[in-house]
Amino acid sequence: MSIPRTTSAVVAVAASLALALTACGSGSSTPAASGGPVNLKVSLFGTFGYDEVGLFKKYEAENPGVTITYESTQGEDKYWPALQTRLASGSGVADVQGIEVARIADVTANQADKWTDLRDTPAKDSIGGYVSWKEPAATTKDGAVLGLGTDIGPTGICYRSDLLAKAGLPTDPAALSAQMPDWNAFLALGEKYKANAPAGSAWHDSAGGLYNAIISTQKEIYYDASGKLVYNTNPAVKSAFDTAAGAAQKGLTAKLEQFVDPGWDQGFSSGSFATIACPSWMIGYIKGKAGTGGADKWNVTTLPGGVGGNWGGAYLGIPAVSQHKAEAAKLIAWLTAPEQQAAVFEKVGNFPSTTGAIAKVAGATDPYFNNAPIGKIFTASADASPVQILGPEDGVVKSALVQALLSVETSGTSPADAWTAAGTKISNQVG
Repeated sequence: MSIPRTTSAVVAVAASLALALTACGSGSSTPAASGGPVNLKVSLFGTFGYDEVGLFKKYEAENPGVTITYESTQGEDKYWPALQTRLASGSGVADVQGIEVARIADVTANQADKWTDLRDTPAKDSIGGYVSWKEPAATTKDGAVLGLGTDIGPTGICYRSDLLAKAGLPTDPAALSAQMPDWNAFLALGEKYKANAPAGSAWHDSAGGLYNAIISTQKEIYYDASGKLVYNTNPAVKSAFDTAAGAAQKGLTAKLEQFVDPGWDQGFSSGSFATIACPSWMIGYIKGKAGTGGADKWNVTTLPGGVGGNWGGAYLGIPAVSQHKAEAAKLIAWLTAPEQQAAVFEKVGNFPSTTGAIAKVAGATDPYFNNAPIGKIFTASADASPVQILGPEDGVVKSALVQALLSVETSGTSPADAWTAAGTKISNQVG
């Protein structure tokens, strides 16, 4: 996930409420080492897919004595600051916590003492088997591995076939792809859509989403290989920002803040936007928000020009204060194994990060999306994606730029002023 991935607000899942045990910190639960029952608390953000696929219940059934209590926060931008407060205090954290890819560099560089080195746990044998860059990103300079990879975010464009048809645009994925060899052509199609669109429907959901899709195709984004913050001198960032801001000024976006604005959730079924940048994890989100009425209306094609992009993905880590490290490590090793990663992709669209799971899903299709070959589309995007350079404040920088673009959409701020405002915010938060 994101993040940008999201779901319903806090959800609790437990196999037996009679086992009123606390995950960590209180001392009221019986440690697994003693042979007694154990309650593992799992705290994530968005839709990792484990609850949706029934993996928590399956694990409990296969591991008598283990109960899992699960919660998920509405947005990663709320989840992460709250987790930082809990990590600093040493209380209130779960046995398993999700870490968004934009945060992993900060974790490895500045928070190693707050997380468990998985080399010293039963998860050590699961560290290999990933796409080449996934686990190195979760490894400190000293070699400590602080997270097991869940998914990655190869990206395409999801669209409403019925809305495009009403506007006289191609609805076949290949035909649509042929008409958008680059982002300028994508926006030119948006102009055509705007001229003939159903009332109340914009071409794209948000300037921020468009920006994230464009920048997802780049290797160097906010930091360079030396670790220097370069967002303000990187022409790719400024170009992506200007392109997204221009789309907003032309009225091609629905002016909806992703994962925050209730109208954005409603838009998947109401038709307030026809296209959306679509990391693989967005597939499940669309199904959840569009519901049964959206079946056969949605489809997916490649990014403009067929380029590869990666937006999102996450890790599972174990806070250092967990009282159940061994049992938590067994759980995350199982959740991130190829069989479970493949099952999650087929149910909610989160694309695997293990090579074994990627091989399993290469031929997957999705009936909801007009039988789109999602395995082929997202595998190709993943293969073509650059190995992105990650920095410790990627999440902060990205959030500031997306918020600046929102001000262009909703307040009429000029792109130049929005860029300056974002730079000031970043300087205040990062330096």
